[in-house]
Amino acid sequence: MNIHEYQAKALLARYGVPVPKGFVAYTKDEAVDAARKLPGPVFVVKSQIHAGGRGAGRFKSDPNGKGGVRVVKSVEDVGAQAGAMLGQILVTKQTGPAGKEVKRVYIEEGVDIKRELYLSLLMDRATSEVTIIASTEGGMSIEEVARQHPEKIIKVAIDPVAGYQQYHGRKIAFALGLDGKQVGAAVKFIGNLYKAFTGLDCSLVEINPLLITGTGDVIALDAKVNLDDNALYRHKELEELRDESEEDPAELEAGKHGLNYIKLDGTIGCMVNGAGLAMATMDIIKLYGGSPANFLDVGGGATKERITTAFKIILSDANVEGILINIFGGIMRCDVIAEGVVAAAREVSLHVPLVVRLEGTNVDLGKKIMKDSGLPIISADNLAEAAQKVVTAVKEAK
Repeated sequence: MNIHEYQAKALLARYGVPVPKGFVAYTKDEAVDAARKLPGPVFVVKSQIHAGGRGAGRFKSDPNGKGGVRVVKSVEDVGAQAGAMLGQILVTKQTGPAGKEVKRVYIEEGVDIKRELYLSLLMDRATSEVTIIASTEGGMSIEEVARQHPEKIIKVAIDPVAGYQQYHGRKIAFALGLDGKQVGAAVKFIGNLYKAFTGLDCSLVEINPLLITGTGDVIALDAKVNLDDNALYRHKELEELRDESEEDPAELEAGKHGLNYIKLDGTIGCMVNGAGLAMATMDIIKLYGGSPANFLDVGGGATKERITTAFKIILSDANVEGILINIFGGIMRCDVIAEGVVAAAREVSLHVPLVVRLEGTNVDLGKKIMKDSGLPIISADNLAEAAQKVVTAVKEAK
């Protein structure tokens, strides 16, 4: 679950991570009131959307103007810049050309900047260890740094049994070229960040840039926190931080029905049971010249109603020109899948080619249900045949 910068900083501050003082504002007047609570004379007005690269982004209303993060030197300018951002569409590398509407801004105190660094904590799936990633190239995309200057990426893995130790922090601090009081500040900063990461069940905590001030303090100038959805049952209070307006409506609807759905840019909708099989299905669609429109895992125990909902969600994407359903009926019975497919196809007035490949429990009954339905459902006996048929059907339908 993604959250906004101001929410991330509030959470990190609870764990002793130093952050600049700031206030969220939803209107121009609130922005001015927020600025008056800060010492000044320098203020920063930050657009709050679920996307990175806000400072380098551009507003659709003024594509040649300033980005979504602006430094000003008066309370009046805070109000002017907040008014110019609120209600506008901000386009960044992460939002894509559609952009996202700025519905709130974060008014923050200006900070004396001496150095900008990069620091993040994430779970390394290969080793099952929390890994610290750092770089001297703060303010830049870490992916870009990895491509252009891989030698400037520092990685330190933390044993899950021993946890964070001060030598982890010192290794990072020395690699970043810190000295004097900066080393001790960095060791403490990283330790508190690790406590936040584990305490909140995060999947990512990224500080970019990590700031070294003129007085040697270490501060999180920006913060991105991703919370593990699977652990939210342990953090009921964190669910209140969810901003549904920032999420894809189809993905949000899918989550309400226990469906794992991610929208993609292709034209062939996919409905599969099992994440591995879903990935293989998308790969083979690409192999035969098509492009998947989504990842959709209906799970191992989907009901007829859930299948119907999944079908509707796929068709809610205007880019979908064909659908491939690939189900292996182990726990899930093929006849239940078939009933859901037939019910959904009738309810939504199916208007695109539909290819279904069923295998497993009650497969013959499932095929009979689809055949007897009278609907134009194309059957396939294996995955390769199914992918070929749906790609061909989409091409012929154009």
